[in-house]
Amino acid sequence: MNNKQFVLQNLLLYRNILSDSIIKKLQFLWERNCPHYTYYELYSELLIKAEQLHLEGDLLENYIIYLVSKDENLFSKTAEKNNGTIDTNSSLYQAALHDCKVLKNFLIRDLPTITGKDSIDLIHNFVPTAYSKATSNISPLYNHFTTESTPLDVLVQELMNHYSCYSCGIMSDYTALRWNSSTGLTGIKNYDTIQLQDITGYEHQKETLLQNTLAFLNDKPANNILLIGSPGTGKSSSVKALLNEPIIKNLRLIEVSKLELKSLNQLMGILREYSQKFIIFLDDLSFEEFEIEYKYLKSIIDGGVERTPSNVLIYATSNRMHLIKETWDDRKGNSDDVHRFDTVNEKLSLSDRFGITLTYLSPNQVEYLIIVEQLAIKNKISLPLEQLQAAALRWERQHNGRSGRTGQQFINHLLSQR
Repeated sequence: MNNKQFVLQNLLLYRNILSDSIIKKLQFLWERNCPHYTYYELYSELLIKAEQLHLEGDLLENYIIYLVSKDENLFSKTAEKNNGTIDTNSSLYQAALHDCKVLKNFLIRDLPTITGKDSIDLIHNFVPTAYSKATSNISPLYNHFTTESTPLDVLVQELMNHYSCYSCGIMSDYTALRWNSSTGLTGIKNYDTIQLQDITGYEHQKETLLQNTLAFLNDKPANNILLIGSPGTGKSSSVKALLNEPIIKNLRLIEVSKLELKSLNQLMGILREYSQKFIIFLDDLSFEEFEIEYKYLKSIIDGGVERTPSNVLIYATSNRMHLIKETWDDRKGNSDDVHRFDTVNEKLSLSDRFGITLTYLSPNQVEYLIIVEQLAIKNKISLPLEQLQAAALRWERQHNGRSGRTGQQFINHLLSQR
C-alpha cells in the first residue's frame, strides 16, 4: 500500500523525467516508505551517472536539475526557438510556473527526507574525477531551484534563458550528429578535432568555406557548397574543421549517408523546429547509373513544393566533378532513349544546383614537400630536411601519390619508427 505521493507525478511539461531509471527507482522507494539502507542500489547507479556527467555536490538534487536542463518538451523547445521569450499570459508559461513549483517543492522539502542522515556523505558532497563546462552551465538553475526565496517567475525566466543559450535534448549535448531514418539523430561523441589551420594550402577554398558559413550564421544569403577534387586533399577535413573554429557559434553538423537521401525531407522537417543552424554533410558523394538517390537531393536543393528550411545548408564532397556517372552511351544516344540530351542534362545538372563549387587539386611536388615539412615540425620530427624530403618522395611514389593524406601517412610511419 502506498504511504506517500510522489509529487513529481504532478508534472505537466517535464513528465519525461519520470521515465528515467534513477527517478523510477526513487519513486518506487519513496512511495513504499522504504528505509534508507534500501537506497544503496539507487546510489550506486547515481554514482555512475555522476562520473559520466561530471556532477558534483548533492547528487540527487543535481541529477534532477540536470534532467530538467536537458529535457526536450513543448516549453523548452518553444523557449529555445523564441530566444528565451514566452508570453507570460500564455497557458504554456502558466504550465511552466506549475512545474517549477512542483520541482522546487520536491527538491527543498521532500528530497532531504530521502537523502537523510543515514545516507553516506559522498551522496551529498560528491567530487567528480573530472569537470565539465557543460555541466557547470546548470549552476544558475541549481541555485534558483534550491533557494526557497527565489520567485517562481524568476526561475521560469532562468529556464527560458538556459534553453535559449544551450538548447535542449540532443542538441544541447552534441555539435556533430548522424542521421538515420529508423533511429533518428544520434550524437557523435568523439568528433574530429581538426582545425582549418591544420590543413596545409587551399587557402582560398578554406576562406570561401568559412565566409559562406559565417554569412549563414549571421542570417545573410549563403550557398550550398560542393567540394570536389582528388582523394586525400582535405575536402572532408575542411568541412569537419568548421565546428572547431572559435569564431563559429551555434552551428551543428549532421552527417547523412547516400542511402539516407530519400529521407532528407523527414530530416528537414525535424531541423525546421530548431533555432540552431545546420550543415548537412554529404561525404564522398557519387552515384552510379542505376542509383536514383540523387533525385531526392536535387528536389531538396531546388526547393520542391516544401521550402527548404532557412536554418539548413548542404555541404557535399566528391571525387567526381559531376557526381553522377556518365557513360559514352549517354553521349552517343541510346535507341531506347528518345530524348538523349535530356538524359545527359539530368545527370550533369546535380552539381550545378550547388551555389559554390570548391576544387581541391592534388598538390605538386613543391606543395607536397611543404605539407610534409609542416607536419614534421608539428610532430617534432628532427630529421634533416634533405633526408626528410627524399624519404617523403619515395613514400608517395610507393603509395598513394601526392596528397595531404599521403603526407600524414608518411609522418605516421616515421613516428612509428621512433
